[in-house]
Amino acid sequence: TEPREHAGRIPGTLPCSTPPAGTGPPGQTPHLPSVADAVWTRRAVHLRYRRWRAPEEIERRVEPYGLVLKAGRWYLVANGPHGIRTYRVDQILELQSLEDRFTVPDDFDLAAHWKGHLEDFRARLHTGEALVRLTPEGARRIGVTPEGDGWTETRVPIESIDHAHGEFLRLGADVEVMAPAELRDRIAATTRTLATRYGV
Repeated sequence: TEPREHAGRIPGTLPCSTPPAGTGPPGQTPHLPSVADAVWTRRAVHLRYRRWRAPEEIERRVEPYGLVLKAGRWYLVANGPHGIRTYRVDQILELQSLEDRFTVPDDFDLAAHWKGHLEDFRARLHTGEALVRLTPEGARRIGVTPEGDGWTETRVPIESIDHAHGEFLRLGADVEVMAPAELRDRIAATTRTLATRYGV
C-alpha cells in the first residue's frame, strides 16, 4: 500500500503535495510504523538520527507530535530538548519506544508548524540576492512577470555564488547578471572559456 493511502488514517498526520527544495527520491522508512505508533499512542521515543551538518549523528529523546507526508517522503514533527523540530523519518538510524507518555499542547497546530518550517527552510536556503536582467523567456522560466516585450530587471534570492552560477548559466542568453560583481565575473569567465573551447 502506498504511504499516501495511510496518511489520513494516522491522527496527527498532514498529507502534502509538493516537495520542499533540495529533496531527492523518497528513501526507505523502516522506522515509520514505530513512529506512527508513537504519534498514535502519545509515547516518547529515543532516536539516533543522521543530519546534514556536524555532528552528523545525534541522539535525543523526543515527543512525536505528528507526521507529514510530502511528495512520498515522511517527516516527523516532535518536541525535544531544543523545542519543536522536524526530522526526516528515512534519516532515523535507530528508534526505541519509551514508556513515557506526553500530551500535545492544545494550541499546537501541525499545519501551521509545517508552513513555518518551510518558510524558515527557504529563508536559511536563500542567503543573498542577485540583480539580473531577463528576456521575456528568461522571466517566464524563473517565474517572474515580464515587463512588456523587452528586458525585465529584477532581484532574485540566491543560495550561494556557486549555486547561482550554475542556475543562471542554464538560462543562457536569456539572462544578464548585473550584481553581485563576483557572480557576474564568474559567469563572464565561464562564457569566455566556452567561447574559446567552441572556437567562437
